[in-house]
Amino acid sequence: MTTPPAQRIARVRPRTPAPSSSARSWAPDWAPDSNPNSGTAQLPEQFFVANGAADFASPAGRTWTVVESPFPGSRANAASNHRQGWEPGAEVSEDSFTFLAPSVPANVLGMAHNTGQAGRDLPAQAFHKAATSVIGPGEAIELPAGIGLVEPEAELAVVVGRTAKNLTLDNARTAVLGYTIGNDVTARRLQKSDELWLSAKSQDTFTPAGPWIVTGLDPADLPVGVVHNGTELAAASTADLGWKVDEVLVYLTSFMTLHPGDLVLTGFPAASAGIRPGDTVTCRVGGIGELSNPVAAAG
Repeated sequence: MTTPPAQRIARVRPRTPAPSSSARSWAPDWAPDSNPNSGTAQLPEQFFVANGAADFASPAGRTWTVVESPFPGSRANAASNHRQGWEPGAEVSEDSFTFLAPSVPANVLGMAHNTGQAGRDLPAQAFHKAATSVIGPGEAIELPAGIGLVEPEAELAVVVGRTAKNLTLDNARTAVLGYTIGNDVTARRLQKSDELWLSAKSQDTFTPAGPWIVTGLDPADLPVGVVHNGTELAAASTADLGWKVDEVLVYLTSFMTLHPGDLVLTGFPAASAGIRPGDTVTCRVGGIGELSNPVAAAG
């Protein structure tokens, strides 16, 4: 299998608003800004950009090239209409846009008890997170009043690049566009009372993801950890996961179809801490970078 060249791909929104004619003129049924009476609801702009610099913090690492959507056939991940300065091939500075979650997924999936041999000794088990729980870098994790203990979980997240069903260990990687950082925010009290974990993990804003997708990355042994209010908590490695990336994808596609842009969170082997409004949470995954989000009270 040919390994794609290592690069970063990001979904972004220009800081300078576009003429209304440049916005996308469709919306999925669940889009919050859809107008069912308009016939052609308008969504905010989104473009995809790529960067091949090895040093993310270098000047070259901060200049991106506009590219076509890496999710062909996915309407939710279609780029907005081209406009001046945002045509494929145009170079854009990182100061000119805001990073969004790296994709608009149809499915967000996580793996339960996927830490070490103890997790592997149990049958593989997945859980579903609402796609509407996904937010991007810098957006607030919102905590409803009275929700109890809530903890972040930094995880390596697989970004699916093509429609996939019944994958095997030999071809599982062909369905992977790349990897990003996922924060599997979890309400512990609700996790105990809801055996399906839906209310514990699918609250609005409970799946920060980003800031970009890294292709050509070996996921076998990447450091993973959480920084809470500037304090680095005990880190671990993706090598500590019981079920590895290929095995997770084979398991999931044995009973469901994965779609371009779907996110698969692989498990959290490191230390966490309770979060409160006013906190800042940074999730780190080696080879990808950092995903930071403030914490706020839900309105």
